[in-house]
Amino acid sequence: MTASATTVTVDGLVFDVSVDGPDDGVPVVLLHGFPQTSACWDRVVPTLTAAGIRTIAPDQRGYSPGARPLGTDSYRSSHLVDDVLAIIEAFGLESAHVVGHDWGAAVAWQLAATHPLQVRSLTAVSVPHTAAFGWAVREDADQQERSSYIGLLRQEGKAEQLLLENDAQRLRAMFSDDSPDDRYVKHLAEPGALTAALEWYRAMTSEFGRLGPVSVPTTFLWSNQDSAIGRAGAERCGEFVDAEYKFVELDGVSHWVPEEAPDGLASEILARIST
Repeated sequence: MTASATTVTVDGLVFDVSVDGPDDGVPVVLLHGFPQTSACWDRVVPTLTAAGIRTIAPDQRGYSPGARPLGTDSYRSSHLVDDVLAIIEAFGLESAHVVGHDWGAAVAWQLAATHPLQVRSLTAVSVPHTAAFGWAVREDADQQERSSYIGLLRQEGKAEQLLLENDAQRLRAMFSDDSPDDRYVKHLAEPGALTAALEWYRAMTSEFGRLGPVSVPTTFLWSNQDSAIGRAGAERCGEFVDAEYKFVELDGVSHWVPEEAPDGLASEILARIST
């Protein structure tokens, strides 16, 4: 059992992938969100691999230096889903358990809804089914306020300037004490990196909130101190799962669940896999 860093090439894009656990272990794909990298799973992986799990954690499109195509259209959700499918296939797998946090959760919901045969189970963290989230953004005043920052992130040029000025003061302010900002800020300060990460927001369309139901066994974890995701969408998430479903509310934890509550998250991932 050895951790290793490897690359996977998909349509000319080179993805950095961290792999850990036994080669013959049950495969789990870990998808990070904004503005992090696969390093956000570092405190979760040891518990998973100790249980015999093989973890596959890519730096997603825009976050891997070799996978930063130009243009907003390159970051449509269909491309993000296809990347994960190709990574699963690159490891000789027909399917895998999928775990996603933040934007990684949004991609995981899209993947599970559109390609259920490739997803053995889903554990989504922080972001609910995108139809539930879309409903909350349209109908819930609390979620509308929480999501107001998205308008800024979609402003090309202005967002990059504001987030990186004064030694990335605003970018650093997004993180908690348990989510080390230096390594993420250094990563996003690379030429073109922050713009590529922000393209995920700029590529969002109304289709994002019209996703069909998920038909694979699913666990959704939401933390009640999450400043970005309110209760309305979180509690409605189960309406969009046509399979075994578990909702877990984490008390006193902020948005950065993989780093603030790694043991609890790993336990829920293992519980979902075992069923």
